[in-house]
Amino acid sequence: MDALEIARWQFGITTVYHFMMVPLTIGLGLVVAVMQTLWYRTGKPEYLRMTKFWGKLFLINFIMGVATGIVQEFQFGMAWSEYSRFVGDVFGAPLALEALLAFFVESTFLGLWIFGWKQLKPAIHLACLWIAVIGSVFSAYFIIVANSWMQHPVGVEMVNGRPVMTDAWAVFTNNTALVAVPHTLFGALAVAGGFLLGIAWYHLWRRRHDGIDTIGADGKVIPGEAAGILGRDRSDHTVWIRSLRIGAVVAMISFAGTAVTGDLQGKLMFEQQPMKMAAAEAACHDGTGFSVLSVGNLGAKNCDDIVAVIEVPGILSFLAKGDFTTEVKGVNSLLGEYQDKYGTTLPDNPIYGDRAGQQIQYVPVMEVTYWGFRMMIGFGGVAALAALLALWATRKGTVPASRGLMRLAVFGILAPFGANAAGWIFTEMGRQPFVVAPNPDPSGIDQVFMFTAAAVSPGVSAGEILTSLVVLTSIYAVLLVVEVKLLVKYIRGGVASAMPELAHAPVDENEDNTPRGGPGKPDDDVLAFAY
Repeated sequence: MDALEIARWQFGITTVYHFMMVPLTIGLGLVVAVMQTLWYRTGKPEYLRMTKFWGKLFLINFIMGVATGIVQEFQFGMAWSEYSRFVGDVFGAPLALEALLAFFVESTFLGLWIFGWKQLKPAIHLACLWIAVIGSVFSAYFIIVANSWMQHPVGVEMVNGRPVMTDAWAVFTNNTALVAVPHTLFGALAVAGGFLLGIAWYHLWRRRHDGIDTIGADGKVIPGEAAGILGRDRSDHTVWIRSLRIGAVVAMISFAGTAVTGDLQGKLMFEQQPMKMAAAEAACHDGTGFSVLSVGNLGAKNCDDIVAVIEVPGILSFLAKGDFTTEVKGVNSLLGEYQDKYGTTLPDNPIYGDRAGQQIQYVPVMEVTYWGFRMMIGFGGVAALAALLALWATRKGTVPASRGLMRLAVFGILAPFGANAAGWIFTEMGRQPFVVAPNPDPSGIDQVFMFTAAAVSPGVSAGEILTSLVVLTSIYAVLLVVEVKLLVKYIRGGVASAMPELAHAPVDENEDNTPRGGPGKPDDDVLAFAY
């Protein structure tokens, strides 16, 4: 057993798991802030209900994201100490700003939002949520700045074999980061859009199934009320149909945004990490053709057995250069260039331990890069198409009575999550064998790179990392069960699960048209909302 491989598995499992919470936190936070803004501006009770219901789910996910994210910090020192030493002079600034500024602002103002429903003036209370959400965006920005430096090192000079930051502005305005940030934000909004759509579809279907909503002769919905069931009145119908349509619009806009920013990101990757993109397209030879489908032996380490089954001429050139004629270098051409620049075997250096002298595999795992790239696009496209169909299906005010369609909508929540996960797995695994990728283009700093084999902690054994892998994965599995149970509980409970004040007083839609903390306003409103 190799400590390096186990450490990579550990980091991959914990990071991908943590990233399941991140896009939902960012995307749903933005949507909830818009909902509360609409409530503040209009005073309509359905927007208050939307704010509190989706805000409750947002809080559950946020807290779980914090719990799973803490482990990421410890992994650097535990399993990747050499990596930490190498990047420490550069990462200190963005990671400190993320923890001490962005996360501090995010958590502080989120706390004020949670406990300030009756204590703060409506405008200040709304501002607290917006500041918290903006803090989460800046938190993502600082993390992506650090990650983008690993993809494209800039703003440093080498001192005694380590990069030292000499130009903070270059690091924080790295062109890789400036493209990756909006791409990530659009991906987060896609997750939020799919989340709203699937859950709202379920509740609209349940209202039809329970006979609360009926269909008139003109085919349009007739919202009803369930006597004695908290919150399931006509306003409840408005909550779900508006949530569904907001989610669908957000999902479609997000897909367009990810497509545009993804194209820009891809063009940068062709310049900065050409081997990653060549492997993503299974482009073994120089050319212009885009592989729609290529096949080869599982686990292949080279291009000898890769066969392009369906290929479209010119598209690869467009993705890389913006035209249809420029030839793009393939894996075989790039392999020779990488070997000439960075050697064929790992250096005979104590930092590599027993791996010194091993042959360097410059071609990443092509199954991962090739299918990860397509899964990212495919899942995103499916989610956008589903959103378009949902808008059409709900044009008369409710969803079809089909249980199968309801289940499909609920499971469809996972599609944008899959797109986000596939995109990050492709981005990180496609960079191998480097943990800090070299710069083949003039805009980067040459010879600033680090092999992944040199990044693992030298004093940690395979058994120790395996033990931590089992322990952390087990803890994360428990947290997964806790989060899913909490989400399912409050999703099934509907609006009433996030608004216990509905149990204290009936909602009079004419009573509270100005934001004052919600109809009923019982004494335990704030604590019940938080917990």
